[in-house]
Amino acid sequence: MSLPTYAFQRERYWLDAPTVAADATGLGLETLEHPLLGAAVPLAEGGQLFTGRISLETHPWLADHQVWGTVLVPGAALIELAMHAVTHVGQQGIEDIALETPLAVPEGETVHVQVVVGEVQQDGQREFSIHSRMDSDDVDLGWKRHATGLSCAAVDEEPVSEVLSGASWPPPGAAPVDVDELYAGFAGR
Repeated sequence: MSLPTYAFQRERYWLDAPTVAADATGLGLETLEHPLLGAAVPLAEGGQLFTGRISLETHPWLADHQVWGTVLVPGAALIELAMHAVTHVGQQGIEDIALETPLAVPEGETVHVQVVVGEVQQDGQREFSIHSRMDSDDVDLGWKRHATGLSCAAVDEEPVSEVLSGASWPPPGAAPVDVDELYAGFAGR
């Protein structure tokens, strides 16, 4: 073996260790069974934080939702994030949501997502918001807000349970609708 011609020239013989995702429960978080949200943690001053990471490598189906060449998380996915968060804390669902800014997922980037659900208000509802920031962003630059909203108040019994129980189907006052011409009408418009 000959000596290197340059003093700092060297060959590396060690293998690079693979990145291992930490167990959320070992970090004091609750693990979630959700495709976009990985963990939840109760906040010290009330409410709950839900967090996850999104990229085209981990969620390749997002590449199918492009607007002018930019991959965007569909609005329905943002609503699903909010719905999962509010029902996880015992709320009935979403009463109101305002989508403010599209959530872009650039090629080769990882996006950190947070859904914050506030404390229960006097009327039983909770405010929520959805934020994100790029993995490459400086933490001090802050988070972008994509949606805000209000949950439905929690109730003891779901009103749809009576309809879904099959006791009376179709519901009283329902009229049959012919849908054979529906798609032809849409295509014509």
